[in-house]
Amino acid sequence: MRTEREKMIAGEMYNPNDEQLVKDKEAAKRFCREYNLTDDTNYDLRKKMIQSFLGKTGKDLHIESNFRVEYGYNIEIGENFYSNYDCLLLDICPIIIGANAMLAPGVHIYSATHPIDPMERNSGKEFGKPVKIGDNVWIGGRSVIAPGVTLGNNVVVAAGSVVTKSFPDNVVIGGNPAKIIKNIEVK
Repeated sequence: MRTEREKMIAGEMYNPNDEQLVKDKEAAKRFCREYNLTDDTNYDLRKKMIQSFLGKTGKDLHIESNFRVEYGYNIEIGENFYSNYDCLLLDICPIIIGANAMLAPGVHIYSATHPIDPMERNSGKEFGKPVKIGDNVWIGGRSVIAPGVTLGNNVVVAAGSVVTKSFPDNVVIGGNPAKIIKNIEVK
């Protein structure tokens, strides 16, 4: 029999009020509170804190406050990562971010979702869809990446975009819902 945590990570319907998941979420809240209150000029300490808490990270990363996650252990961040102020990652399912990614202020990435059917939604059960972001991606301020989205390598997301579907490599996307604005010629 699968645990509620295993169901959650697999993208199946799960009970978010499961005792272990509630403890995991409380631990993530404590971590975020401690991290966000840590002196933001103490780069080494903050990097060590993030590296010890998230599921997997590269050696070189910097995350400004306020940083918030749902669980933390479902987040994988590649080398040379930067996140500006007020980043939120709801990691019900895996959120995988490649190397050389940059998040502008206020970026939200959601792998959490809820049933559309009202009776299912009222049951209190939830599910998620993983998010994958390629290498060399820049996500503009106040953009939202919805559950199940995959962004290819070298994608640029314009500020304020709502990304509800996946996009290939080498494109600039923007709008609500986001669409391709132009292709990027990689040299």
